[in-house]
Amino acid sequence: MTDEYLTISSTGKGYYTEKRSKFLAWAHHVESMEEIKALLADYRKQYYDARHVCYAYMLGPERTDFRANDDGEPSSTAGKPILGQINSSELIDVLVVVVRYYGGVNLGTSGLIVAYREAAALAIADAGKEKRQVEEIVTYDFPYTMMNSVMRVVKDMQPRIVGQTYDNTCQIRLAIRCSEAEQLRQRLQKLSFEE
Repeated sequence: MTDEYLTISSTGKGYYTEKRSKFLAWAHHVESMEEIKALLADYRKQYYDARHVCYAYMLGPERTDFRANDDGEPSSTAGKPILGQINSSELIDVLVVVVRYYGGVNLGTSGLIVAYREAAALAIADAGKEKRQVEEIVTYDFPYTMMNSVMRVVKDMQPRIVGQTYDNTCQIRLAIRCSEAEQLRQRLQKLSFEE
């Protein structure tokens, strides 16, 4: 597994029309199921008068946590084309929602697939892409007397400090790119033997 991945850099919007049906699309960066559920609840509430609120998401660098939902459209005509756009862009930690207002004319399965695919593609393109690193959290406990040594390692390797407590025993929580986590652990452990 690589320790870099592609996601979107901001919320993107897309708009597509076909035979008077309107397809409103949004792409969001998400990192948890809680975020996804909250966003979907907001869209369902805000667009309560829409015929369909379809979506797809891809979570995690392993690409094993994903879902496509047709929300009442014929099977595989909405969620799958949206997920297809996420996959073809090789994105992770993304939710794409497409709201459809029915225009009175049936589009047929191929028409629906094209409409949902295009709306999703427009939202993703509008969001922009960025590379991020898959990080691992390294936690290290140490006596206060080792503070300078620990901070030298932190300055040298440049992990993100995500938490710290200072007491009789101090603890620091560091987020660092997966490929460098073991090296950071070893350097911190080595400090324990030098004291």
